[in-house]
Amino acid sequence: MKLEINDQELKHGLLGLVLAIVEVVRDTLKIQSVKRMEGGNLTEEQIERLGNALMELDKAIDQIKEEQGVSEAVRSVRDGLDDLVNRMIQTVSSPVAIAEKPRILANE
Repeated sequence: MKLEINDQELKHGLLGLVLAIVEVVRDTLKIQSVKRMEGGNLTEEQIERLGNALMELDKAIDQIKEEQGVSEAVRSVRDGLDDLVNRMIQTVSSPVAIAEKPRILANE
């Protein structure tokens, strides 16, 4: 059996995955930045620099997605990751779900 690969779809899928991971890291950086600001661990200058850096990162990510036409691929990966994380949180936070774990996995 011959495996046929569409180069364009492979490129979009891989780039979409990479950019989705970059977005997750960026979101994590934003959350940690807010925690540090609220905790009083940053000077005004550091807050300004951090804010500018995060805005530049947002612009760069958006530009790459637009130029490469992978916005939908990134959104699809992010939606899948969000669903996975939500299921994991629900499973961990619910004793009933933990007890029923074999049945939950069998139904998927």
